[in-house]
Amino acid sequence: MSTPAALPVTWAPRRNRAVLLTLCGVMVLLFTVLAVALPENWQLRDRVMMVISGLLFAAVGLMLARPKVVADADGLTVVNFVRSRRLAWAEVVRVNLKQGDPWVMLDLADGTALAAVGIQPAGGREQAVTAARTLRDLVEERGATGR
Repeated sequence: MSTPAALPVTWAPRRNRAVLLTLCGVMVLLFTVLAVALPENWQLRDRVMMVISGLLFAAVGLMLARPKVVADADGLTVVNFVRSRRLAWAEVVRVNLKQGDPWVMLDLADGTALAAVGIQPAGGREQAVTAARTLRDLVEERGATGR
């Protein structure tokens, strides 16, 4: 077992976030410019709906940019697309990242599994494997000792 990371530590797919946040800004700007540039025979409500459409697309992009995993002295916070979940170290039994998995899966003490989308190979397989190993080491150290 290697030396665990200093806490707190946050894992997030940074490249995905950068692309998504940029795309969100472009979408809002594009739809707003389109709303202003529409022909004069378009009504105000059509223009407003165009801007609202851009905001809705951006909201989906922001939701897709949310995932992260934060480890601190008390446990883990897993933020996925829609939900966040706080886990004590003792609740996490195992950290899994198998070949072909889209993200890390956490086996929990209650027999369920939780996706940790914040650690995913899409941003680089080696980075994901290193993050999963670091998280595994933290779970083994903190879960066993209850610190």
